[in-house]
Amino acid sequence: MRDKSLHIIQNVGANVSRFIVGITFIFSGFVKAVDPLGFQYKLQDYLEAFGMGDLMPTVVPLFIGIFIATIEFSIGVYLFFGIRRHLATGLALLLMAFMTPLTLFLAITNPVSDCGCFGDAVVLTNWQTFGKNVFLLLLAYLAFRWRNAIISFVSSKTEWLISLYTILFVIALSFYCLIHLPIFDFRPYRIGSNIREKMTLPEGATPTIYETSFILEKDGKKKEFTLENYPDSTWTFVDTRTVVKQKGAEPAIHDFALTLQNTGEDITDSVLNNKNYTFLLVAHQLDKADDSNIDLINEIYDYTIEHGYDFFCLTSSGDDEIDAWMDKTGAEYPFVWVDNIALKTMIRSNPGLILMQDGVVLNKWNDGDLPDEYQLKNERLENIEIGTLKQVRKGRVIAYTCLWFFIPLLIVLLLDLLFVRRREIKARRLQRRNSALLERENEQKTKNENLSV
Repeated sequence: MRDKSLHIIQNVGANVSRFIVGITFIFSGFVKAVDPLGFQYKLQDYLEAFGMGDLMPTVVPLFIGIFIATIEFSIGVYLFFGIRRHLATGLALLLMAFMTPLTLFLAITNPVSDCGCFGDAVVLTNWQTFGKNVFLLLLAYLAFRWRNAIISFVSSKTEWLISLYTILFVIALSFYCLIHLPIFDFRPYRIGSNIREKMTLPEGATPTIYETSFILEKDGKKKEFTLENYPDSTWTFVDTRTVVKQKGAEPAIHDFALTLQNTGEDITDSVLNNKNYTFLLVAHQLDKADDSNIDLINEIYDYTIEHGYDFFCLTSSGDDEIDAWMDKTGAEYPFVWVDNIALKTMIRSNPGLILMQDGVVLNKWNDGDLPDEYQLKNERLENIEIGTLKQVRKGRVIAYTCLWFFIPLLIVLLLDLLFVRRREIKARRLQRRNSALLERENEQKTKNENLSV
């Protein structure tokens, strides 16, 4: 009786642990896969916090991020379907055994304010992440210890197909979102957001006080200025940064400040309150921006001039980089300085294009998906679809994503059920029948030998 109770506990514990860890890994890997640049930025933040930002090219954290997303998502799927039990439970335990003490160190040192383990979908503090990892470490240990009790939903002969498809799916998803834009946007600058409203706090809340400073250079000497003491044009822009002066409640957007490069004028309010259309070309680092579609960008700028719309290039690059970009591309549009982190948050593309009206984000385009003359039709935005708020149907996106992943798996499961498992059942029945026949033959042979004696 005691052994039976222990067996039930092991079965329940192994499968409950396997599902919780599996679903968590699937979600964690998925949100990283749909925003590969976002996870790359988070990894770069950690490298810079530990003084290792210049040790490797930026493409290395990108591929590391895609690799981590693939590993997490695949482990989660393996655990959920109960396939590759030894590999999946072993990797899950190994990963959590590594991440738990690491997140404890990050919680103590606090080099970056949030871990980024769930991307921008669920933001956790470092201490919350550590607590979550302790819980998952315990469950991963139980799943590994009782891995033989994990129930598999497919036969061993089709495990390889699900394993391979899972890896290919998450890699393809990552590169799709990298080439275009994330299919899910969890950031405050997503399409439909009113930036002006997201910059405000509820009545009575004490806001966090920020200060934006500018690092300028003159005669080989660098000096830091604020908007109040911004110097004349003889100084050369080097960098900008935003720091917290007094901690308080924070709005969803707190670092959206626009400063004209040529005059130092703050144009934030005029852009957010503009009832007309405004195009924002976002290039957080011009020296690393893709210029392969610059002719199309210049055509869009000419289009805005012709129809009376505003067009600004938002960047954190200095005067030298801006001059180099203008010489290389023939850009004539005005440049605006914005905090580098804010630019990376606004759009996952360098450059990327945002269309706004009255502070509302109407549409966003990756560098490779910019609207062309056939879409603009040389018509005013008020008369064409691009000038309206793009309808983002999250339910449809979720449905399509699930269909792309689950339909092939369901087909595999159906084939497994109809053919592979039926063959295995028939083979077991045939084996039992042959065993029974052999046993009867042996019994008859024994009887005959006894009679002859």
